[in-house]
Amino acid sequence: MFKCVIAEDEELLRNELSKLLAQAWPQLQIVAECEDGGSALEAIAEHRPEVAFLDIRMPGLTGLEVAEAVAEASPKTQIVFVTAYDQYAIDAFDKGAVDYLLKPIAPERLAATVQRLQARLAQGGSDAEALAALIRQLGERLPTGPAEPLVWITASAGKDTRLIMVDDVAYFQADHKYTVVMTAEGESLLRKPIRELLEVLDPSTFKQIHRSTIVNLKAIASIARDDTGKGTVRLKSRPETLTVSQPFMALFRNM
Repeated sequence: MFKCVIAEDEELLRNELSKLLAQAWPQLQIVAECEDGGSALEAIAEHRPEVAFLDIRMPGLTGLEVAEAVAEASPKTQIVFVTAYDQYAIDAFDKGAVDYLLKPIAPERLAATVQRLQARLAQGGSDAEALAALIRQLGERLPTGPAEPLVWITASAGKDTRLIMVDDVAYFQADHKYTVVMTAEGESLLRKPIRELLEVLDPSTFKQIHRSTIVNLKAIASIARDDTGKGTVRLKSRPETLTVSQPFMALFRNM
């Protein structure tokens, strides 16, 4: 039995894909259904599935970023991108490195995708170089960030409410349904879950390094990798260090 991870931020579409897959490929075991890129990357690194269906545009890490990191975290995983960008799909995906599904997903198209996946798995591998080239091509052409990234927030510090410019934030860290905001001046509490922040932060400046942590790249002094593959971030304006979970370290290869 093959394993599969589904990553799609819209619950209805995620449930529909899961249902269609159960019909088209009953032997496929869905081991995780994720609503953001960070959760998807961690699930793929944990389960090492044979197949992953990745929405191209998700909060936090995009499907492209997840696929790039999966090449290191789970190199045998076959990628299927799920996209609404049909104007790019035919040109980019017909190279054959991976398959793609257009939203809304048609059962007959999924059936064809399943056949190609089964044939590829029977051959025992994927073309890593072709996948990397495809990711670069799509990354240059697809819009991936919010139209208007968040510029400032209001957060609580004791009985006070602080107005904080987003550029001044060193990192955000999940705290149940809230988010801790860390700046050089100290800690504040934002009454918004970290997943909602992922949808509005500028992805060129803020990167997820753990399921519960988002760091401002401008605030990083250095990144080191230990023998286990995990990373440690040292900050310019804060004394504490941050842990980069092993799957996320692949995102810093070119930095």
